[in-house]
Amino acid sequence: MPTSSPAPRVLGVAIPSPLRRLFDYRPAGTPPPGGWAPGVRVRVPFGRREVVGVIAECRATSELPPERLKPISACLDDAPLPADWLWLCRFTARYYQHPLGDTLHQALPVLLRQGRPLAARTRERWGATAAGRAPEPAALGRAPRQAALLAMLCQHPHGLATQAILAQSFGRDQLRALADKGLVERHEEPLTAPPLPDADHLLAEPALPLNREQASALAALHERLDAYHPCLLEGVTGSGKTEVYLQLIEAVVGRGRQALVLVPEIGLTPQTLARFRRRFRVPVVALHSGLTDHERLDAWEAAASGRASIVIGTRSAIFTPLARPGAIIVDEEHDTSYKQQDGLRYHARDLAVARAHRHAIPVLLGSATPSLESLAKADGGEWRHLPLTRRATRHAPARLELLDLRGRPRRGGLAPPALEAIREALSAGHQVLVFINRRGFAPTLACHACGWLAECEACDARLTLHRQPPLLACHHCDRRRALPDACPECSSIDLRPLGSGTERTEETLAEQFPDTPVHRIDRDSTRRRDAFEEVLAEVRRGAPCLLVGTQMLAKGHHLPHVTLVVVINADAGLYASDFRALEQGAQLLVQVAGRAGRASHPGRVLVQTLHPDDPHLRLLAERGYPALAARLLEERRAAALPPFRFLALLRLESPREESAVELGRRAAAALRDWLADRAPDVDCLGPVPAPMERRQGRYHLQLMLGAERRSRLHEACAWLTAWLEATPEARRVRWSLDIDPQTLS
Repeated sequence: MPTSSPAPRVLGVAIPSPLRRLFDYRPAGTPPPGGWAPGVRVRVPFGRREVVGVIAECRATSELPPERLKPISACLDDAPLPADWLWLCRFTARYYQHPLGDTLHQALPVLLRQGRPLAARTRERWGATAAGRAPEPAALGRAPRQAALLAMLCQHPHGLATQAILAQSFGRDQLRALADKGLVERHEEPLTAPPLPDADHLLAEPALPLNREQASALAALHERLDAYHPCLLEGVTGSGKTEVYLQLIEAVVGRGRQALVLVPEIGLTPQTLARFRRRFRVPVVALHSGLTDHERLDAWEAAASGRASIVIGTRSAIFTPLARPGAIIVDEEHDTSYKQQDGLRYHARDLAVARAHRHAIPVLLGSATPSLESLAKADGGEWRHLPLTRRATRHAPARLELLDLRGRPRRGGLAPPALEAIREALSAGHQVLVFINRRGFAPTLACHACGWLAECEACDARLTLHRQPPLLACHHCDRRRALPDACPECSSIDLRPLGSGTERTEETLAEQFPDTPVHRIDRDSTRRRDAFEEVLAEVRRGAPCLLVGTQMLAKGHHLPHVTLVVVINADAGLYASDFRALEQGAQLLVQVAGRAGRASHPGRVLVQTLHPDDPHLRLLAERGYPALAARLLEERRAAALPPFRFLALLRLESPREESAVELGRRAAAALRDWLADRAPDVDCLGPVPAPMERRQGRYHLQLMLGAERRSRLHEACAWLTAWLEATPEARRVRWSLDIDPQTLS
């Protein structure tokens, strides 16, 4: 007879803390039905408080003597958390050099972190029984309200929720009376992703016909639905990438599997969710930061249990467990929103690829402007390249027209030719999008007498002037200050705004076109829940209007009545200090240009610039993003930069500049000594001040590591983190390690 494994005497628990280690505890109380196992949540004493941790190891021994091991306080789960979720968290912690306990903590919904059970909220549903569908004639002769209720339930074969019944002025007493007579019955169903009627029919509306390129891409995806198959779907804006996603999901769900779809911004989730729910008769759930804690847990549980066939979410949704994973789709895969910029600095796109490899399922990454990392993999044959070069409307994508700003006057950032083009588009009954990636009224406030500029006390940045409400605000630390009555340096009252933001451009357009509605879309104007969707719904009605917005408008929104896009200042994004600035600036330009001419009318894009002769900008305007990307890849290869080299960035910050500088120098010296003996092929650059050295009242320094082999870079990073954890001075300086950084700021 097989013998059962002995019960563990030590539980290695991962606890949310900055320490890269497990903490040993003694099993206590009643074990879960399946026994102690990795993935079970427990409540444990930790210092002077109790915390929720996750068992990561079950062992027979500990480095500590048995009498020093504290017992766990409570077991919180009857079964371990999903195995695929636990594997992904372990992989993430290992790859991004982050403590496992904090990784597990960040990957859990808030209520599970607090110790709530992993259980779906339910609601009552009532339906007529067989006896209720053919009641005895005298059964309800003296109860007309019961008879009316029964008749209503008989009209709904799948029953009605209790709240829907009560809303029709029926009461619980009538429901109970019918139940006592055996005419109706009650059952509980999950509040999120309940079984849908007619689930045998997968589609609620028919799929759209595909053109030749779409059909070819879909056929390539169908070739390997049961294997790891990474594909880059490079399609111009409006080429029908979403329809390829939908038909791939149809094939996956039709085989009884689940699909995970990642979108870069919460603003894209409602429109994507609505389109998917219109197409499919299967439960579709969303996961993003706009949900309540209960809604997020319900969606997480629906995916983990397998009830939700399609999961749509933003960056953090990559940690959603799937009972039957079938495919992962990453829309707008180039978007930097997929990279977490603090704490656990993971990249959701890269984790999607790793997860697909683990489950042996296809992963589809779509974009009109793919990242150079993805293009390099496609060009090198690691990923399959699926191009879509034609728009679904058959109109060619709008070309970029460079508008020379040199020597031209501007009003609200707009040159006279741009204002004239706007006037023509509105006269034709079309809509216009004016893109300016700077919110507020003006970038700063200046004294015309002495040159004083309004600067933030805590950051190396200028305060932005806002008019709604009137104040000066720092967009880096969120400090706010009332508008001064006079210059604090010379007491002059001649204070003037410098430059333009969305508010100033909105004001100018309202003055120039008083009979046309102007909608401003930025983080300030869309703080209210559903405000963004309400504006987009108004715009999609088609009446002539002006849209003024930041990059919130550039990402994937279908604006069929926009025929003209004006980019106020292309130079701001193209000439930053980061080596990725040209790539990311060009992607943003092409994405915002893609909002024009998506329906029956061709589009036009005016790009205002002070550098119309810049060779990169001209290449983008004349030959498009693919040509520029090829040029940038050549330059990256020559400069030994990603994607041809792997980078890691050690970030140091402290309220005292001397502390950060001293630790940075010591860390660099120690690392270079170690590299000389163990890894001479790894470079160490710095420490140097960050591009914004002082931010939020703290001084920021950086140390960069680079290597041609990923494994060598990780060895060096592991040694560096161990050195920092063992160095007392590092406890007085906040530090973090960023693997594959997407920005140097």
